[in-house]
Amino acid sequence: MNIRVNHDPEPGLYIVATPIGNLGDLSERARRVLEQADLIACEDSRVTGGLLHHLGFKRPLVRYDDHARPADRQRLIAAALMGPVALVSDAGTPLISDPGYKLVREARDAGVTIHSLPGPSAVIVALTLAGLPTDRFYFHGFLPNKAGARDKDIASLAGIPATLVFYESAKRIAACIAALHAGLGDREAAVVREISKKFEETRTGTLSQLAAFYADVTPKGEIVLVVGPPLEDTGEPDEGVVEAALAEALAAMPPGKAASEVAKRFGLDRKALYARIMAERETHG
Repeated sequence: MNIRVNHDPEPGLYIVATPIGNLGDLSERARRVLEQADLIACEDSRVTGGLLHHLGFKRPLVRYDDHARPADRQRLIAAALMGPVALVSDAGTPLISDPGYKLVREARDAGVTIHSLPGPSAVIVALTLAGLPTDRFYFHGFLPNKAGARDKDIASLAGIPATLVFYESAKRIAACIAALHAGLGDREAAVVREISKKFEETRTGTLSQLAAFYADVTPKGEIVLVVGPPLEDTGEPDEGVVEAALAEALAAMPPGKAASEVAKRFGLDRKALYARIMAERETHG
């Protein structure tokens, strides 16, 4: 095994993972790079400034977030060609649900050497805590705020043969789990919150059980939601998945065509689906 001897960082862009909650999770290598960087590109200077204060040093900070312009990237690239530039997010590993990939891509094209310093990642930690299959997983980030767009996203995920991972806010978690239950069926799932902090919690159960729990409880803190892979095929498609597919189809086409499309997708009887659509319309006016 080749072990790299620590040296002062050379010119380049250094992708530095920072703690999610427990400051003890910052690696010695990450600390050294941050301390010696000519510039640190960060999402929020108050957050990163607080981390540096804890570490006992100051460095020049440059804001780099969703609103960064091409000119902002060019300034960072020019600096990285001359000396070490660190890229951090507010917490965890940069480029996971943030715009850092644009900087990395353009920096590489400009001849900048790219280094990535492994460290905390909420996605990976949540997977290790959930107790769900990890041989395949799909990270989706945040689902849309609006119910229609969210349900459409969920329907597109139903057939993925892997564990699904989402970020979610505490105030939306109940609606999110209920929508996932309706769209994916009653899969196993885990809600992992406040990772590496004092009140870290992992709550497991089926989506229906978790939906019932969070209907009456609003949790606090940062949340990662992990949902198990599709249930084993019993020969019949999940009723919730069919219902979501029908709703999506009816939003875009007339009842007859919607029945045909969904019947073809799930191997169901078209006439029965059409009758179901018309019966529901008659019931609900």
